[in-house]
Amino acid sequence: MIAHSLYKEASIQNRYITNDMLQQCFAALPVSSIEEIGQSVLKVPIRSFKMGSGEKRILMWSQMHGNESTTTKAVWDMVNFLHSDDPLAKLILDNCTLMVVPILNPDGAKAYTRINANQVDLNRDAKQRTQPESVALRKLFEEFKPDYCFNLHGQRTLFSAGQKEKPATVSFLSPSSNAEREITPTRIQAMKLIAAMDSMLQNLIPGQVGRYDDGFNDNCVGDTFQMLGVPTVLFEAGHYPNDYERERTREYIFLALIEALKTVATDSLDQFSTGDYFNIPANGKLYYDVLVKNPQVLNPSLTEGNAIGIRFKEVLENNAIRFKPEIIDIGNLDDFFGHQSFECTDSKDFELISNHRELLDLVLQAKE
Repeated sequence: MIAHSLYKEASIQNRYITNDMLQQCFAALPVSSIEEIGQSVLKVPIRSFKMGSGEKRILMWSQMHGNESTTTKAVWDMVNFLHSDDPLAKLILDNCTLMVVPILNPDGAKAYTRINANQVDLNRDAKQRTQPESVALRKLFEEFKPDYCFNLHGQRTLFSAGQKEKPATVSFLSPSSNAEREITPTRIQAMKLIAAMDSMLQNLIPGQVGRYDDGFNDNCVGDTFQMLGVPTVLFEAGHYPNDYERERTREYIFLALIEALKTVATDSLDQFSTGDYFNIPANGKLYYDVLVKNPQVLNPSLTEGNAIGIRFKEVLENNAIRFKPEIIDIGNLDDFFGHQSFECTDSKDFELISNHRELLDLVLQAKE
């Protein structure tokens, strides 16, 4: 197994990643490999870079949603690996040509929002292409003519891998290319590639890989590229226990990227099947960040037997992300899980356990 620590890009970490933070990363690349493919709404350059010289062409882009930064970190770890003297790195670069857009939505990244500066979700702009970022990506797609596309995203902590108490640390999708969700040859290739990554990841995070919903939406970029005949894989970087900065998830996305590139480079897709893909459990939505059981012990106004489900809102403060707890549900939550779960006895014990006065105050002030 590749040692991620040898290739982890030290200049970027945690959740808040912007264009300005990538200067050191880009400085390590040959100038000739870098291209400005367009500008954002606020006139920030959108840059791509190319690696490798092989016949198999792979286009990947990250931070289409500005607040989904884990895959951006993993991309630069991948670059460091590909610059190494590892024989696999040479094999990949000899057989593949990569075109990478590390941050497609630099304005959203700066503001730490899903949308761009015009309040548009770029992943709902594939048909109309009303935004400059959408235009830039589509132009690159048409000029580069990829054989595969990797659409790199992040997902919330609420997702479980199936209906079990396992977080969806990584999720994948072979997007639909029509409303009927037909299993087209293009989708099959993407499914097999996902199966290859899942096979590797099960050795590291067993039961923590999910399959994203494949409802068709031709305004989504992945669905559109799949519809245009290019096998497209959606990567979703999710939650690993006690890893809200997503540094452990970063490692698994890095390893998944290398596994996917190796599979393409060695023509190994046919070792896997669509059945392997459908064996990956569909994502559930069964997690709260904090699940408080028996909260009536702390707050007598609450009904006995009910629980409180709390999720963290990610708030940008002083160039860092604060995880602000918010009550989402109060009721019978027996079928749900918590990344942290507390069985209340008294307020002193709860405060000691959680070490988070803000959580205690939420419980004390909760109203049904």
